[in-house]
Amino acid sequence: MASTPDRPLSDSEADVKPLYRAADAPEAEAPPPGMFPFTRGPYPDMYRGRPWTMRQYAGFSSAEESNERYRYLLAQGQTGLSVAFDLPTQLGYDSDDPVAAGEVGRTGVAIDSLVDMDLLLGGLPLDEVSTSMTINAPAALLLLLYELVAEDGGVSGTALRGTVQNDILKEYVARGNYIFPPRPSMRLTTDLFAYCAERIPNWNTISISGYHIREAGSTAAQELAFTLANGIAYCDAAVAAGLSPDAFGARLSFFFNAHNDFFVEVAKFRAARTMWAQIMRDRFGATSAKAQALRFHAQTGGSTLTAQQPENNIVRVAIQALSAVCGGAQSLHTNSFDEALALPSQHAATIALRTQQILMHEAGTTDTADPLGGSYYLEALTADLEREAQELIERIDELGGAVAAIEAGFVQGKIEESAYRFQTAVEDGDRVVVGVNSFTDESDERIELYRIDPAGEERQRERTARVRAERNADEATAALACVRETAVGDGNLLPPMRDALRAHCTVGEICGALRELWGTYDGR
Repeated sequence: MASTPDRPLSDSEADVKPLYRAADAPEAEAPPPGMFPFTRGPYPDMYRGRPWTMRQYAGFSSAEESNERYRYLLAQGQTGLSVAFDLPTQLGYDSDDPVAAGEVGRTGVAIDSLVDMDLLLGGLPLDEVSTSMTINAPAALLLLLYELVAEDGGVSGTALRGTVQNDILKEYVARGNYIFPPRPSMRLTTDLFAYCAERIPNWNTISISGYHIREAGSTAAQELAFTLANGIAYCDAAVAAGLSPDAFGARLSFFFNAHNDFFVEVAKFRAARTMWAQIMRDRFGATSAKAQALRFHAQTGGSTLTAQQPENNIVRVAIQALSAVCGGAQSLHTNSFDEALALPSQHAATIALRTQQILMHEAGTTDTADPLGGSYYLEALTADLEREAQELIERIDELGGAVAAIEAGFVQGKIEESAYRFQTAVEDGDRVVVGVNSFTDESDERIELYRIDPAGEERQRERTARVRAERNADEATAALACVRETAVGDGNLLPPMRDALRAHCTVGEICGALRELWGTYDGR
């Protein structure tokens, strides 16, 4: 789709007029912030009452090095932790598993056992900061490890605050880091809901993620629709498991992408709140405002970062972060400008954090709620995105819901089509990417990159082997057997998995036991 003067190419792919008037916006004005359907924000005073939480997504190489980075970021003014795990951990393999070779500590921190988690969190004020963990297929195990470390440090589960991503459905359609087939994976998700309601009541039990859907190439409307459709599936599963929509709904959170088209992104966040409030009230009968009001974390768009002229990414990230703030995000991660080339250096991570601090303290963003509300253009975009997303959700409903739509390949197909259109537009020059297909510079721009210690993988393998050698073998064997026995039945899996982790069973061993029973999902 080429750009023309009267039809600019935008992420929403909607018709954009050269001028917007009152007749283009919805006739009814949205209610004030804090009132259903929360279009203008979930809280009446928004950032005047409490600014957004500044998180920087970090985790690399060893637990010790990641802990050092967390301490540095907290000292620099970060207000929440955000943990990235390496690929073997995300896929439920221990660092000494042959399939993990070459990937240990590369895309995040390696966590195989309680010993690793204790090193990762050592000395951090778990009763004072909230922690977000980007982990999905083995999410229950990593949350249990977090709880165990806190417990050993004298911090009760009732004092813990944070979010575990725990969104397996988007892995099947966008990211690919799944282990088990969809239906047993959904059981783990709802088991975690029930466990946290009893033991960790202030924890957000899922972060329903559109971020990776957008990174895979979806449009803004598709990110909105497919994320909310997945949310509906999780709510259906929770209701089927006997949980109350008002209870579990209050602990749901969302995770959205913030891309370059500033006004489209702001409109997307506003539309998400409107639609989710109506879904919770009308589909699930939720009456609590906490269950109806969508709260979300945002991260600036990793796929928008360019290896060419990487310092341009500082500007991109600032614009994207401002869209998340103007859209009412509850927490925010700003990407480092060097992430298209390597894991973030400390210098780049500091600039990313300073970007948020400048937005919070110098740009006037905390002065008033929904500062762009009432803009004819923004209100029209919000309504357009709602309509487009609603049409996609209705199509998913016709297919039998999100799980059935994923199994049929519908969602994946839509994303692939959009990704292809975008890439073709870039290659044809119809969409300008500064420094890539326009305004290029042949000079060799060099920046200092973070390098992982190549010896770190061997040290991690040795530590995991030592954990196995030093634990009580009989206790570990019995604990794994209890996990298998519970998995065959219909009991909540988290208590026996917690016992297994306490007995120093590894993440890989527990996931391996479940693989034997449930099999793995091959995506075909």
